[in-house]
Amino acid sequence: MTETRCGVIAVVGAPNAGKSTLVNALVGQKVAIVSPKAQTTRTRLLGVAIEGDAQLLLVDTPGIFEPQRRLDRAMVAAAWGGAEGADLIALVVDAKGGLGPKVAPIAEALASRSERKFLILNKVDLADKARLLGHAQRLNELATFDETFFVSAQTGDGLAELKAALAGAMPAGPWHFPEDQVSDATERMLAAEVTREQLYLQLHAELPYSSAIETEKYSEREDGSVEIHQQILVARPTQRAIVLGKGGARIREIGARARAELAQLLGHPVHLYLHVKVKADWDEDRSFYRDIGLEWVE
Repeated sequence: MTETRCGVIAVVGAPNAGKSTLVNALVGQKVAIVSPKAQTTRTRLLGVAIEGDAQLLLVDTPGIFEPQRRLDRAMVAAAWGGAEGADLIALVVDAKGGLGPKVAPIAEALASRSERKFLILNKVDLADKARLLGHAQRLNELATFDETFFVSAQTGDGLAELKAALAGAMPAGPWHFPEDQVSDATERMLAAEVTREQLYLQLHAELPYSSAIETEKYSEREDGSVEIHQQILVARPTQRAIVLGKGGARIREIGARARAELAQLLGHPVHLYLHVKVKADWDEDRSFYRDIGLEWVE
């Protein structure tokens, strides 16, 4: 009988390094939302991947950066908390951006940790090939990594080798999740994340980072469909107007795209109702942190 292996891999890095895209690619389907906006991931999310006899528990963490406010501090705490108890820490670096002021402090902080460490230079399809080895060398001088990989989560380059190496590094033990489970996120959490992703994708730079999704109701109807009521929280009336759009066109489009994706992910029809609420201090509400799985940080 083949011995199974299972372990926790903390995926850490600066904002916009491509951590969520990498986790999705390793899992083989979408479990984490992705957008060009920095700091899209707000809380720890577990993606479950299978490679041979190994189950990889990939902890997708928020980007690590210099926090400016309470939500920032909670996100950075969640990122480092995701590395606690991990069997392996994977530092993901945007190869196109290189070392940068945000990356070096993370590598230095990892230097004293005892866990096995992999360095993953991502987005190599966009990077200057001549500089890649230099980036890798400098980062390995800051922290000794067990292995270094050059990949593109977007195109798939190098992912097979990376996944095999991650599987080989996992300790022997039983699988923690059924073979067909790909995430620890509840359907209620998934619904909020999908809507937030559409908010970011459609509004781009128009809507500042200060927005959130609050799921007020999530229930199943007798016909097997799901009814979801969500509030989009914004800080100012001007932001509410942006989300609504002219004649409500923008919020209808956000709802339509989120509804279609949720129906595909959940496997049944979805009735999604969106409302926009101005709440200037939503990021100072303890219940918000509890609902999205973040610790309250003073």
